[in-house]
Amino acid sequence: MSEVHKAISAHSSKQHEHIKAFMRLENMRELAIEEAVAKCRNDEPYTTDAINEITEQMNQLAKKGIVPTRRLVSKEMVREYVSRM
Repeated sequence: MSEVHKAISAHSSKQHEHIKAFMRLENMRELAIEEAVAKCRNDEPYTTDAINEITEQMNQLAKKGIVPTRRLVSKEMVREYVSRM
C-alpha cells in the first residue's frame, strides 16, 4: 500500500508542477499581449514573437495533459482586438 501511496503522491506533485509552470507562462503571455496591444494602439511597431514563444511552451506542457492549449497570436488578431477597444 505504501508504494501505491508514493506513486500517487509523485503523480500529484508532478501535476501540481505542471499547473504552476502553466500559470507562470500564462502570466508572462498576458504581459506580452498587453505590451503588443499597447504598441499597436500607439501605432508603434510590434511583433507577436514573444507571445507565440510563450504559447509554444504552454502548448508543450499541454501535451503532457492537465493544462489547456493556447492559440498562437497573429498581428492581425492584435489589430482586430485593438479596433474593438
